[in-house]
Amino acid sequence: MTSQVVGAVPKAPADSSLPAQPSAQLQPEEAGNTLARLLAKRINASTEQYRSCQNAAQQRLDELISPRSSTTLHVEGALQLAPRAFLPPDEEGYARLRRLDTSLRTIEAAFPQVSTDIEVCRLTSMMLEGAWRSRALAPPREEEQTTVCDCPLCRRLPTPPARTLDDYRWRQSAGRPLTVKTWPYRPELDSVLTLGWSWVRQLNDLERDLGHRHRFEDDILLFHEYKRVIDTIDTTRLTQLVEGRLAESFSTNSARALVCGLYAAHKRSVDEYWLQQHHAGTVSLPQTNPLTQSTYALLQMLDCLFWHVSPDTELWQEEHLAALLLCRVIDDMTDVRADALTGEISNFWLADMPTHTKALFAACAIARVKYDCMPEAHPPMWNTWLMPTTIVWMGLTGRHALWFDGITQGLPPAEECPLCDLQPNACTGILTDGTTLTITPRPTAPALSPRTAELSARCRAQYPQTWPLFDAELHAFEALHGPWYGNIDSAWEILRRTYIAAVEASRAAPSPDRARDVQQDSGAVGCEYFYTLHDPQTGREDTALLAYMFGSAHPHFLWNATGHRPTGVTGDWLDG
Repeated sequence: MTSQVVGAVPKAPADSSLPAQPSAQLQPEEAGNTLARLLAKRINASTEQYRSCQNAAQQRLDELISPRSSTTLHVEGALQLAPRAFLPPDEEGYARLRRLDTSLRTIEAAFPQVSTDIEVCRLTSMMLEGAWRSRALAPPREEEQTTVCDCPLCRRLPTPPARTLDDYRWRQSAGRPLTVKTWPYRPELDSVLTLGWSWVRQLNDLERDLGHRHRFEDDILLFHEYKRVIDTIDTTRLTQLVEGRLAESFSTNSARALVCGLYAAHKRSVDEYWLQQHHAGTVSLPQTNPLTQSTYALLQMLDCLFWHVSPDTELWQEEHLAALLLCRVIDDMTDVRADALTGEISNFWLADMPTHTKALFAACAIARVKYDCMPEAHPPMWNTWLMPTTIVWMGLTGRHALWFDGITQGLPPAEECPLCDLQPNACTGILTDGTTLTITPRPTAPALSPRTAELSARCRAQYPQTWPLFDAELHAFEALHGPWYGNIDSAWEILRRTYIAAVEASRAAPSPDRARDVQQDSGAVGCEYFYTLHDPQTGREDTALLAYMFGSAHPHFLWNATGHRPTGVTGDWLDG
């Protein structure tokens, strides 16, 4: 895979002068601090326009609720916390870093515009090597929080369900082949995942077309990362397209994609090396990882920065980075148990940090989903639909925690629920100065708009037991979003077979088949109806509604994914 990525630039001659270890900036004890300083220097503070939109959104909500008492919870900025020092890499690790450095210097010589990205790649790769070796050799740490936390969030943490290996057969990120092709001349875009890239750009480009809508060729990182689950993608042809574009007209994002492709290849090689060491019995890897709040955020930044092409003016914007990091948190909620089995190093929920910190990050993700349902969230930046689209496509591939872990017997009470009452929040300072979450009775729309009222009426006729909950959530959604103008038929069919089906399943007797049935059908309905989300008239409306129902509506199937604990599931790389 590395050779495919590096092939877009001239191959560097062998450098016999390269030292036995990488250059000084790659020393393990300094990598985390150096990377934190670099990011802190590059990040741009929130814009005046963004702050004005946030204030306008809050003023609109304040008109729907009378002043009441509230609870606040502060989340520290990840870059304000000292990164943890890791053990230095072993000989194999230093050899991998030297090979990476050779390729990075070649790219930097050709494209100095991406020198910052290259330095982030160097430092992140050193941290990754050190984190794996520390996981394998350092004595395990006890969780920093030893006493039971009685904050509103920790009191709501769920009990994790028992799992077996059969419960992880859902791990097919691509989703099913789409029934309706929106791009008939691009046969490789044949799943909810791959078509999701163009979907996000289409939503962003409806008002400001920056020419990124169909430039999926720049996302070479993503094509390589998911090659293991999407066999139909022609990565060789894609690489040739990128090479041609770089030769004909320089694209900064294409050069960035080469850097990210190198990082993806390096990360894969490090993961495989340590898992093989575990499998051979040379080391014994725990299901947890040594990451703290800061080291997690730092380690994820290279992945997060380039999931989607963004304008260069937005790349280092504070609000943009917050959305990217919280998208990764939601993804980790879904993958936590599978990552514990397959050895993934960077899953947030497996990290060595207090449970309270994890609960705060989960709450930030829910608050951000709510915020992105609001119309004020989208005008200030081009790249503002990442969180809503992330939660929706995960729900429509069958890999979302909503259907995988969320269906527990019975519903938690909605009265005085801190998660229902969690106020929308952009969580802009989650990397920098921190952010403050507010819990106060949520606003609710006094009456539903005509199309939303029709959804409510259909639920009342077909699912009378679920209707009171569904109707209440629609009122809460319209308080955030305003009148909804989406596609009634397709939105109803999706909600009927996902959210409503899950609520109905929670009323049944305990059975491991309940979640599996909803999970499998969510993939089917995604394959049938995903194309409707591309409609320029209703796609944004439907995406916002589905994001709210999947990500923040009671009974909080997403929140239920925070109850992970390492288990004795056997038969995998880590457990033999």
